[in-house]
Amino acid sequence: MKKGMLYGIGAYALWGFFPIYWKWLHGIPATQLISHRILWSFIMMMAFILITRQWKEFRATFNARTFGIYFIAAILIGINWLMYVWAVNEGFIVETSLGYFINPLLSMLLGMLFLREKLRPSQWVPVILATIGVVYLTFVYGRLPWIALILAFSFGFYGLVKKVAPLGSLHGLTLETGILFLPALGFLIFTESNGTGAFLHTGAVSTMLMIGAGVVTTVPLLMFASAAKQIPLTMIGVLQYIAPTIQFLLGVFLYKEEFDRAHFIGFAIVWVALVIFWVENYIAHRNPVEPIPELGEG
Repeated sequence: MKKGMLYGIGAYALWGFFPIYWKWLHGIPATQLISHRILWSFIMMMAFILITRQWKEFRATFNARTFGIYFIAAILIGINWLMYVWAVNEGFIVETSLGYFINPLLSMLLGMLFLREKLRPSQWVPVILATIGVVYLTFVYGRLPWIALILAFSFGFYGLVKKVAPLGSLHGLTLETGILFLPALGFLIFTESNGTGAFLHTGAVSTMLMIGAGVVTTVPLLMFASAAKQIPLTMIGVLQYIAPTIQFLLGVFLYKEEFDRAHFIGFAIVWVALVIFWVENYIAHRNPVEPIPELGEG
């Protein structure tokens, strides 16, 4: 249990500090960064599968249904990654954290709408509060917090697809990045041919960081997969807020993004909704009579 906790905390902490990594590459277009992330992540995960002799097991899962499920998942995670990297480097780290704060509540709603999961009456309280928080922030920003909503919806639907997906985290993400591999490689070849490619042209540090995008994607994934096997799902649910909390703090205190009293009120409404959400779940878990609906994997 202790080792699993450390793996879980480590995975979410690494995800939380992602903005610093992408900020180091802020001069490179997000489309190229995501293409490199896909490219090197696939290469690293395939290497891991081959080294650990999991190829036969991985290959045995290939069929039309599996490919169809992971094709949809690949599109969703590609949108999520692209929006996240672009938003970080455009100075919207605080808003990205909002997307991941509201994601669990959105996942609960998607489970109700698409998987016919039933919400307890008390579960509507945090959902309504979070909606109020988003509406309030819409007035504060003078626009919909569309970055947060795209991140939340893309990751929420990604979790919904993964709910019915047959593969584990490692094999699943390997297949997803494999589906995106050729488009990403083709795009990078195109940028190189027209003279706009950044790889090998922006210094050794940037080149190594682009290759390292595969490492920073794969390592926390493997840590998370190990943690998920060793600690309860409820604990995973609590740990997942480490990442957006770190992102929020980085945005406000390190990168000095705008966050005044009006923003604080909107975020506070969402945070109160999350506290109610987890207290309600904790109480329900103590009652064996009432089943707890499973949320999609995030």
